Amino acid sequence: MLIVFNPTAGAGRRRRLSRALDALLRLGLRPEVAETAGPGDARRIAAAAAARGIMLVVAAGGDGTIAEVAAGLSGSPAALGLLPLGTANVLAWELGLNRTPEAAAQVLAQGKSGLVWPGHARFADGREILFVQMLGAGFDAAVVAALDLRLKRQFGRAAYVLQALREAPRYGYPPITASLDGGVAEVAASVIVTKGRLYAGRHLLAPAARPAAPGFQVVLFRQGGAAAALLAGAALPLGLVPRLPGVVIRPARQVVLTGAAVPVQADGDPAGLLPVSVEDGATPLRILLP
Repeated sequence: MLIVFNPTAGAGRRRRLSRALDALLRLGLRPEVAETAGPGDARRIAAAAAARGIMLVVAAGGDGTIAEVAAGLSGSPAALGLLPLGTANVLAWELGLNRTPEAAAQVLAQGKSGLVWPGHARFADGREILFVQMLGAGFDAAVVAALDLRLKRQFGRAAYVLQALREAPRYGYPPITASLDGGVAEVAASVIVTKGRLYAGRHLLAPAARPAAPGFQVVLFRQGGAAAALLAGAALPLGLVPRLPGVVIRPARQVVLTGAAVPVQADGDPAGLLPVSVEDGATPLRILLP
């Protein structure tokens, strides 16, 4: 077992890792630990581990770290394990993982094998990104891009709320054209292409999504402007976003999004600008579950 640890959140994250390592030792396991120093490191470390035959590579960090490790393991027989140490931990909530370090260690030692089917995004500049939970274009990506990491470390998920309140009146809401499975194009102010049901933690966004299945649920927010953005933000903790007027959710296997200077986020990290085409990754990925 190799644990890929993202230490960027500081001492608190390192203490939680230490608790998980102590629990693994009590369970008779002595994993290797490799720390990342910057973007792309987790992917490279995971790919190298899989190439040398390590069969369980654990992402110890947030959803962005998980996505990088998953990309490194893609196409290999190695399984992905989770130590959810991040801010939102959306995938951990999605899969029903207890987020305490001791409980996560128990799953790594004795969990069952399951599947997640990641998404694959291709950008006009040739970049390709694997994501395990979602890709967003529009307002939520603008919030992610503008978020001060110091604010995130200090306030956790509340930092996203504060940044959304700042961004709502100043974001321009340029139109996004969405083509789903080659059908008639639809226009929206924001779009979230999701593999999972949840968003920003454990808040319901796309009830029909299934992480282990091919395809996506595509959430189209047709109304732009600060009022619509703030309404969606208020509805999210109540699980009411799917019922909002102007919100449409459609299934799709292939999604093409275009728009002028529209930001994109993937699993909570800035990913550039539209246009982007999205489809399933080539194969599902093995993952340890409770």
